[in-house]
Amino acid sequence: MDIFLATSADAEQILVLQKLAYLSEAELYNDYAIEPLTQTIETARADFATNIVLKAVEDGKIIGSVRGAERNGACRVGKLMVHPEYQNRGLGTALMREIERLHPHAKRFELFTGWKSEKNIHLYEKLGYKTYKIKDISENLKLACMEKVITE
Repeated sequence: MDIFLATSADAEQILVLQKLAYLSEAELYNDYAIEPLTQTIETARADFATNIVLKAVEDGKIIGSVRGAERNGACRVGKLMVHPEYQNRGLGTALMREIERLHPHAKRFELFTGWKSEKNIHLYEKLGYKTYKIKDISENLKLACMEKVITE
């Protein structure tokens, strides 16, 4: 498995993976209208203009992705995804470390995940992120807003 910078030509394959990978989140919250499942190809392509998008590739197939955008010293990390057949093998950790490495001037990294998403929260905590706020989105969904402050 290798990690590369993705291009807008990869948007369609990443969007298909995104809808597959986020299905378990939708099931957890009984909410199939979450943004990763409703995102269009147009908005997915538009993300490439404002984000560094990474792809993890094995045997020519995209099996993981993450994106990050830095503004005012803070990098917002979004849409970390790993194909369900490749989860729990360190791929999410590798993608997170690479997106952080590609933002060397960020003083803070921020992301959010569903507050019931224990595996996601565990991964982010293992990487040094801490929850600083729980945000209500809907009756069934709350987001854990997490950050990692760089002190060096």
